[in-house]
Amino acid sequence: MTDLVSIPGSDFFMGQEDGRDEERPVHRVWVAPFRLGRFQVTNAEYDEFRRATGRTATKFREQPEFANPQQPVVGVSWFDAVDYCRWLSAESGRRFRLPAEAEWEFAARGGLDQCLYPWGNESFAERPDYALRWTTGPEPVGSAPPNGYELFDMCENVHEWCSDWFDPDYYAVSPVENPQGPVAGTRRASRGGAWRHHIKIARCAARSSIPPEFCYADYGFRVACDAS
Repeated sequence: MTDLVSIPGSDFFMGQEDGRDEERPVHRVWVAPFRLGRFQVTNAEYDEFRRATGRTATKFREQPEFANPQQPVVGVSWFDAVDYCRWLSAESGRRFRLPAEAEWEFAARGGLDQCLYPWGNESFAERPDYALRWTTGPEPVGSAPPNGYELFDMCENVHEWCSDWFDPDYYAVSPVENPQGPVAGTRRASRGGAWRHHIKIARCAARSSIPPEFCYADYGFRVACDAS
């Protein structure tokens, strides 16, 4: 069963004023209570979904650097991630989904509003064994300390798909309560850093996006569901 963390409903300041253009303006957002996967979805969990639904393996699954059952699954499109959530919903009787960008950023901050990283403002290079990790691929999930909400690998390991369409100007028009992103677009939002970048840990406010059909070796996801 998916290990979920209860995230409290609250308001916070989303974005970073001295960040990239798409991270501005910093704006107040309120998110309702929800639950988020403690870990990124693993190969083992995704394999169970594949066996149950007759899907083929991702194109990276059999490569040695991505084959550990406890590594996050990679090479999944946004559509694959959504299908996994639908399957998990049917299996569990609860409505699983991808997190919205606002939910993801609130959870990543772990209660530290407007800090750069999930642990505070100390440099990413100060993380334990930073220089020794991610030599050939993602690390097994949960192999670094969690944030204040006991969530692991937020902002690192693999990019995580979010539910929203991506618009670099969305923050200027975002509603305060439970923003869900624009109604349409060509790219889906993603969050967090990834193993194959030069800087492998992202800031909490950093945004990214790719077309939803793309399948990259540094893209995975974690699941969310409503609090009730």
